[in-house]
Amino acid sequence: MTARPRPPVVEWALMLAVVASFAHMLWWFSINGYLPQPFVFDTNDTFMDWFNTAYWANRPGAYDVWRSIYPPLSFVFLDWTSLPGCYVGSPFQARDCDWLARATILAAYVADVAILWIAFRRADSRTAVPRTGAMALGLPLLFTLERGNLILVALPAFVVAHGPVTRSRAWRAVGTAVTINFKPYLVLPAFAHAVRREWRPLELAGITTILLYLVTLALVGSGSPMELASNTVNWVSFVAGQIWNEVNYSTSYAPLLLMRESQLPLLDFVPSRTIEAIEAAVPLAIRSTQLLALATLAAAWLQPRALTHARVAAILLGAYLVTQSPGGYTQVFLLFLVLLEPWRGGAVPALVSAYLLCLVGDLPLATVLRLDTQSWLSGRPVLPEFGLTLGHFVRPGLVILIVWSLSLDALVRVALAHREHRPTLGLATA
Repeated sequence: MTARPRPPVVEWALMLAVVASFAHMLWWFSINGYLPQPFVFDTNDTFMDWFNTAYWANRPGAYDVWRSIYPPLSFVFLDWTSLPGCYVGSPFQARDCDWLARATILAAYVADVAILWIAFRRADSRTAVPRTGAMALGLPLLFTLERGNLILVALPAFVVAHGPVTRSRAWRAVGTAVTINFKPYLVLPAFAHAVRREWRPLELAGITTILLYLVTLALVGSGSPMELASNTVNWVSFVAGQIWNEVNYSTSYAPLLLMRESQLPLLDFVPSRTIEAIEAAVPLAIRSTQLLALATLAAAWLQPRALTHARVAAILLGAYLVTQSPGGYTQVFLLFLVLLEPWRGGAVPALVSAYLLCLVGDLPLATVLRLDTQSWLSGRPVLPEFGLTLGHFVRPGLVILIVWSLSLDALVRVALAHREHRPTLGLATA
């Protein structure tokens, strides 16, 4: 009887590196009273993605006053998981009052870890421990937890939709509908069905998504497509002036191009030659990655069974994250898809990059901000310093590397598939 191959030692080493970085973060917090970069520099803002939204879930005006870009599902969910009496004052007062919401945040994190374990174990039981450990203690999910972002709630649905948790088309469609109604950009991984010509699952997911939107729209009474579109335009204009928040934890190099136009005295910290090199290299890196991803998707169309659903979904989502950054925490979706890959061939660089993106903390290069503020987590005054770090330049590059390694390996697989099967044209399912 042939013995099953052991999981690569390097995966365990990478997972232990993530654990060590997590331990270092805890040590830093115990000494300084706040979380290090790239956690947000507003140390009093912990969980406020959740409570700012819950505040408007408990009163009218989410779309015409607050100008929210979240679909109605977010407000329905937060209305059901919050204590209305806590929202008579500010969202910050609600954070201290609403124990149900705080418990829901922590429960969502535990549920994330549990379903990641189930998915990774079903994909490959030999690598389930290091991959689950890296995701559970890694920067993207911890950043999501600290923010209290609704990605915490969307992730289990995403795992059901795109992972090996269930074979039921109905449950996968529900998972897709929930993820899209929480985070609309997650429609991109769903298009993997179209690339692989899986029309029935795509149709079922589309119908379920629309039905869920219409039900929650009726429950909230606002959040129409026109309102969402108008508020999105307003949001883009609003964040354009917050360059530092965009650069701090980004999946894309695109925000770096805006730093020269910002009010930051950039030349005090970075040589002009470096800035010029960034301005020349970033558009090339983004455009070439987009073109490679597009070529790979076209090749996959010709051989729909040459690539897995997760591989196509990862390329679609990765190309979007390279182009623009909806926030560093969105990497949890991409990293999940990447960590479903077996440790072999061209997927290895992508897997190594995924582990590296889970490392917690950063290496400072120059201090830009010094604050005298309060830390909600430690409950004491703190003096945080934030600035340019190595991660600002490395993390978007690792996302690019993921897309390149998965795409090049995919092109090889498609070429090999041509030897056994003729390319399939048209819309028919292969």
